[in-house]
Amino acid sequence: MTNKDWKNRLGMVYSTNPDFDYQTSAVRGEVTLPNEKQRLRVAIDKKNRSGKLVTLITGFRGTNEDLAALGKNLKVKCGVGGSAKDGEIIIQGDVRQKVTDILTCEGYKITSN
Repeated sequence: MTNKDWKNRLGMVYSTNPDFDYQTSAVRGEVTLPNEKQRLRVAIDKKNRSGKLVTLITGFRGTNEDLAALGKNLKVKCGVGGSAKDGEIIIQGDVRQKVTDILTCEGYKITSN
């Protein structure tokens, strides 16, 4: 047993059975679909944003790291701020056409609302 093995067993209730064999289950994370199989929706939104317009990209299927990377890529190419969390990317301002062009060039399928 290594020194850091106990970290894998945090929250485990131990058995008094001497033959008990602790097994860790491999946790599978969400797999990011290829760009060609992604169906993203690009829309404009201003609800709960003090009347300011944002471009909202939803429908991304994948890990949070890949979502954040795509969000950062869009923010840099559009030259604006925004955020990527809870499965959606928020880009400040009405840049729907620019975002749609960027995502289409990268191979994503786009639906506009």
